[in-house]
Amino acid sequence: MLSFNPYDLAIPKRHQFLTGGIGPRPICWASTVDENGKPNLAPYSFFNVFGANPPTVIFSSNRRGRDNTTKDTLHNIEHTKEVVINIVPYSLVHQMNICSTDYPTNINEFTKAGVTPIDSVIVKAKRVKESPIQFECKVKEIIYTGKEGGAANLFICEVVHMHIAENILGEDGMIDPQKLDLVGRMGKNYYVRASGDAVFEINNPFEKINLGFDGLPKHIVESTFLTGNEIAQMAMETELPTKEEILKNKELFLTDETAKFSIAKQLIKENKVREALSILL
Repeated sequence: MLSFNPYDLAIPKRHQFLTGGIGPRPICWASTVDENGKPNLAPYSFFNVFGANPPTVIFSSNRRGRDNTTKDTLHNIEHTKEVVINIVPYSLVHQMNICSTDYPTNINEFTKAGVTPIDSVIVKAKRVKESPIQFECKVKEIIYTGKEGGAANLFICEVVHMHIAENILGEDGMIDPQKLDLVGRMGKNYYVRASGDAVFEINNPFEKINLGFDGLPKHIVESTFLTGNEIAQMAMETELPTKEEILKNKELFLTDETAKFSIAKQLIKENKVREALSILL
């Protein structure tokens, strides 16, 4: 395990350790206009959602590490206090990547990337028609974290209007991650696609208190047959199986410890966590 003060590292290496270790990061494809109404479109992976009431998203347009200059997005937001955040699915990832180039100010990134600018409802900045989710935002605050290359300029944005494509919604009316097919930013030039087998569900009964590791029998917690993740799935249960549940699975009872835990591992893999727990009690 390496241990060091981040300020002992050159900025490029410090940046890589941060972006390589913290990810995948969602991508904000930010559309702005300058004081003359000229559009700009640029991607930022220092981005996330931070609240729902008011609906708040934050992203950063950092000072360039190589020459300490700032980007058009910062200049435009300083003037207008507005931005449109267009979400990037896999189908747009390469067009988004085109906009990461530092074009001169007079270049239209919508044209370069081959995407369609459309009017917003509230803000002046255009939306990307092809993006399945577009958030029109008012910038409530800009936080300048420093004046040297690599310093962050944080935009705290309130979402004032949303546009959601109906074809990414599930039967419950909520966003279906498989239909949305998002991409995320990793370190260096790596990305990740958030669909298919990469997307999975985790049981999390927020309204109830889970058992936790300390609520499980000692022989399960100290087992060498199970991984920490497997034990944690059982620890997420809100109560131990009842006698009835245990008896229901009596056909799975085994005296051989290895075989018993082997069956439990398979049941956990099949998302039959309570059954796995019941045969181990």
